[in-house]
Amino acid sequence: MNSNTFRMPAAVLLATGAVALLTAPPACATGGGGAGAGGEGKAGAVVLRAGLDVGLLNKTVHVPLKATLNEVSAPATAEKTALTVTLDGVEGNQPVSVLRADVATSKATADKNRAEAEANLAKASVHVPGLPLLSLVEVEKVTSKAVCEAGKKPVASANVLGKVTALGKKVTLSAGGPTKLEVPGVGVVNLELSGTQTTSTTAAAAALRLKVSVNPLNLNVAQVDGEIVLAEAHCETPTGPAPSSAPPAADPDVKPQAGTGTGTAIASGVTANANLAETGGGSLTPYVAGGALFLLGIGGVALLVTRRGRTS
Repeated sequence: MNSNTFRMPAAVLLATGAVALLTAPPACATGGGGAGAGGEGKAGAVVLRAGLDVGLLNKTVHVPLKATLNEVSAPATAEKTALTVTLDGVEGNQPVSVLRADVATSKATADKNRAEAEANLAKASVHVPGLPLLSLVEVEKVTSKAVCEAGKKPVASANVLGKVTALGKKVTLSAGGPTKLEVPGVGVVNLELSGTQTTSTTAAAAALRLKVSVNPLNLNVAQVDGEIVLAEAHCETPTGPAPSSAPPAADPDVKPQAGTGTGTAIASGVTANANLAETGGGSLTPYVAGGALFLLGIGGVALLVTRRGRTS
């Protein structure tokens, strides 16, 4: 970047510098894409995501169960509260209720400055094939949120509120690691509480993650293995310009003010030393007084000569 420096008297600097600062455009902070890059952020949320492998009793095959509820990508909102799936050879080919909830919402928004996603689930119960009467997990309320704003560090949060039961037993979750619940004759569930992850440009949160391994031996189901995630949200920071953090522009209605004595004048960030209008005693006072006396003496001599000419 080239720069030129001009030196000028202080009075001229103050007169021109203040005007230049008042008319200059404000500075703007830009994101990684730079001004004009114009890249919008990305955001998505899902209330439930299931990836299970269902083994059948009367066959040597495995049926995949992949399902999502209220999965959205910005900009979108979803509020469906129930999810059912149908698997061939499972439960007499009848629909399997995977999730039922009083509240199940997901929302995602994104623009050039901010991307945000959130998922909420309340009074919810999750089921897997082969266990129609016993809930895999029941939760009071789970939430997750991810916010990615240009020029700021991404933020992710997740919460599990109220009691949690798994396979009919109350579970005390720990932030230190997964909680393992084993029920003889039914199976094992590992529950992981409130997982979040952030990088310099992304954020992700999942309120509750379940590792499932159950063997119900019922309704033609021999084994169910896989993972279920509740209340998941993620975002990616926009590449467009960040909101300006420049101070407000100076008031254009600036009136010049006279200073007294010799000091430092400051106008809109420009500093210069200048002798402004001086009153009272100062360094120039003797010269001004001497000049005045000199002019007064000349006037007196002229008046005296004029009077003498008239009398003669």
